[in-house]
Amino acid sequence: MTDSPKPASLGHRLMARLDEAARHSRPGPGVTRLFCSDEHRAVLAPIADWMRQAGLSPELDASGNLVGRNERARRGERTLIMGSHQDTVVEGGKYDGMLGVALPLQALQALREAGSELPYGVEVVAFGDEEGTRFQSTLIGSRALAGTFDPASLAARDADGTTLGEALEAFGGKPQEIPRLARRPASVIGFVEVHIEQGPVLERRDHAVGVVTALTGIERHRLVVRGKAGHAGTTPMPGRRDALVGAAAMVGEADRILNATQDLVGVVGKLEVRPNAVNVIPAEVHFTLELRSPDAAVRERGREQIIGACRRLARARGLELRDERTYQAEAVACADWLVEALESACRACDEPAERLFSGAGHDGLAMHDLTDIGMLFVRCRDGLSHHPDEAISVADAERATRVLMRFLVDLGATVRAGGPA
Repeated sequence: MTDSPKPASLGHRLMARLDEAARHSRPGPGVTRLFCSDEHRAVLAPIADWMRQAGLSPELDASGNLVGRNERARRGERTLIMGSHQDTVVEGGKYDGMLGVALPLQALQALREAGSELPYGVEVVAFGDEEGTRFQSTLIGSRALAGTFDPASLAARDADGTTLGEALEAFGGKPQEIPRLARRPASVIGFVEVHIEQGPVLERRDHAVGVVTALTGIERHRLVVRGKAGHAGTTPMPGRRDALVGAAAMVGEADRILNATQDLVGVVGKLEVRPNAVNVIPAEVHFTLELRSPDAAVRERGREQIIGACRRLARARGLELRDERTYQAEAVACADWLVEALESACRACDEPAERLFSGAGHDGLAMHDLTDIGMLFVRCRDGLSHHPDEAISVADAERATRVLMRFLVDLGATVRAGGPA
C-alpha cells in the first residue's frame, strides 16, 4: 500500500496560481498585461475559477473589474471588500497586484475547506486598471466602486488612439453604467488589500509581513517641450532650438531637486522625441513627471521648484513649455481599527509586524473615499517591483495567507459581538 501524496501547502498552491496568471502576458520579459487587452481577457478565466472554488460568484462589472461575491454579499449584508489589480506595467513582475487577488481567494478557499463560515458578506475584486499604463488614467475600477469615477476619463486615448471608453465597450464593459457601480458606504465594512511591499524595509527587518499605516500622495504631469526642427548637418550649433537638449536639462534639474528634498521621490518615466530621426534636430519632446510624498506640502513645493526650473530652462533656450497635470491623489491613512486587527492577526500567527508607510499608490487611494481601508504588505526579494525579477518566497506566501485567514476569522468574532459590521 502506498501513501497518498500530501496536499500542497497553501504557499505552494498560491504560487502555482500566481504562475498561472503570469502566463497571460504579452510576449517578452516579465509580465505585460494592460487594461482591456487580450491578456486581461484571458486572465479572467482562471481568476473566475479561483473565485468559484472560494465560494464566490464571479461577474465582470461595467468598469472592467471582475468581482466575486459570497452569498451574504449577494443578499445585501454588510460586506468586507478585498482585492487588488490584475494589470501590470510594461515588463513588470508577476506579484504586483495579482498577489492581492489570488491570496484572499486562497485564504477564503482554505477557510471554506475547513468548514469555517464567515458571518458577513465578502467581495473580492480583481480591479481592471490601477497602473495606468495604457491610458495614463489610473484607479478606474476602484473609483467606480467608490463613486468617484470621472466620466471625462473615458476620453483618454492609448498610443494607438483608442479611447478608454471604446476599449471598455469592446472588452464587454458598459461605460454608461459605471455610475451605478458605486457602493453605499453603509453597506461596506471596509477594504483590505494584500500587496508586495515594493521596497526593502521588510527584508532588512527579516519580517515576512508588515502592516501599512498610510498610502502616499501622488501626482503626474505631462510636459511638452517645443523647439524647431532643422537639418542636423547644416544648422550651426549656436542658436539651435533643440527640444531634446532642453528636455534633457529639465530632467537633470528635476533629478537634482528630488535628491535634495527629504520625503519626496519622483521619476521621469516616459519620453517621446519628434520627429525622432537620426539627422533632424528634435522639434518636440513629450515627457512625464511623477511625484510622490506622504506630505502634500512637500510634494507641492517640489512640484513648484521642478516646474519653475523647467520654465526657466525653456526661456533660456528659446523653447516653449506646456505642463498638464494628468493625475493627482492625496495621501490617505489606513483605519486604526484595521491596522490593529491586522497586527493582532500577525501576532496570533507568530509574525512580527511593525508598521510601515507605503510609498506606492494602490486601489486603497480610491477606496478610502468609500470606506475604511487596511493593507498587509508581503516581503519581496531585494525590495524589487515593476521588474521581471520581482519575487516572493513560498514560505512568505504561506505565512501571509495564514495571517489573512486569521484576520477574517477574528473579524467574524467581532461581527458576532456587534463590532464594525
